[in-house]
Amino acid sequence: MRDDPRLPSSPGFWRSPLRGPWFTSVLGLVLLVGITLLFVTGLVSYAAYNPDLSPVNDKTPDKGILGFYLFAWPTNPHWLYRLNQGVHVTLGITLVPVLLAKLWSVVPKLFALPPARSLAHALERISLLLLVGGALFEFVTGVLNIQLDYVFPGSFYTLHFYGAWVFFAAFLAHVVLRAPAAVRNLRRMRDERGPQEESGAQPEFPLVSPRPAEPTVTRRGGLWLVGGGSLLLFGTTVGQSFDGPLRRTALLAPHGGADPGSGPNGFQINKTAASRGISATETSEAAWRLVVRGRSGTVRLSRAELLELPLHSAALPIACVEGWSTSDQWWRGVRLRDLAALVGYDADAAPDVFVESLQRSGAFRSAALRANQVRDPRSLLALDVNGEPLSPDHGHPARVIVPAAPGVLNTKWVARMTFGDL
Repeated sequence: MRDDPRLPSSPGFWRSPLRGPWFTSVLGLVLLVGITLLFVTGLVSYAAYNPDLSPVNDKTPDKGILGFYLFAWPTNPHWLYRLNQGVHVTLGITLVPVLLAKLWSVVPKLFALPPARSLAHALERISLLLLVGGALFEFVTGVLNIQLDYVFPGSFYTLHFYGAWVFFAAFLAHVVLRAPAAVRNLRRMRDERGPQEESGAQPEFPLVSPRPAEPTVTRRGGLWLVGGGSLLLFGTTVGQSFDGPLRRTALLAPHGGADPGSGPNGFQINKTAASRGISATETSEAAWRLVVRGRSGTVRLSRAELLELPLHSAALPIACVEGWSTSDQWWRGVRLRDLAALVGYDADAAPDVFVESLQRSGAFRSAALRANQVRDPRSLLALDVNGEPLSPDHGHPARVIVPAAPGVLNTKWVARMTFGDL
């Protein structure tokens, strides 16, 4: 069966002249750098939620030792999450052609017989199975999340988090097993013969076809084709993290079109008031009150009473897990630390806060913020943006805005705030 060119288990079945150790190794090294950066930025993104602070922030409660790296998320620089998530999403989309080309280049080895010739070879095949399956799972769920298409079962956070660890473990095992050969292949940059054929040794399952078809493009041309595909995806994604003309080129990003509406509130939104069942009646001046709880008791404040307190301004962006972000918007409102002072805490020693929204269902209708976020003088319960009152879709009558925090932690339509150690 191995020698029958009609079967995929035969090297003669795969006739593309593009396949070869050098072509595969170049793609592998690109993925080695890119996927490592994806993994790191993904972990950093999860740490930004402060999942060990409160169960409402933790979407993977059974992570155990996989949460060893978690740390208190900082508020400086204020664009930190915007940068991290922009890199994570844009790089992930950009690497899709490279990943597909890499899988195409090594697909003959998936049909190699016998399936395992030794224990070491069996371990390598298992790691390859987990690697390919994990890569496809992570990239597919990531792309679907960016497009807000939640067709997969369960929470995206849970699936993507555990999938990333399974995939990266297999990725590291594969790198350890194959890195020496990849380096040797790159040192021998031959277009038509792999290093094994050059030495006269018979390869276990050669990537270079023993009877290649007539070439229509060189291997370097193939790499240019893959690079061109990546560049095209980069150009149609990266604009989601910028304002101006580039945002209009972000065709693959759900928030990449023109800004919604115009005027001071004319910037990107994730969830609208109507989509979350927020009515004008419950946010009216007559009905809405902010409830603030703390060590000394409970305070209830109308929007008019909040406007009478000392107001401060901060220029901060909104950045979401899907990779889209806004430029710095000019917010004005009451500092969170000053609200903590109203219920018995020293502003400079303000504790954590648990924030609840008028939103009745859906993820992150409540969120917790760490003490360092509460104490930052730029952290506000915002009442206005860019010189105008908040629109309903931007959180009227009041919303939280915190430097460097993921967008979902900047709770809109705030109803209650409870200060204290969480």
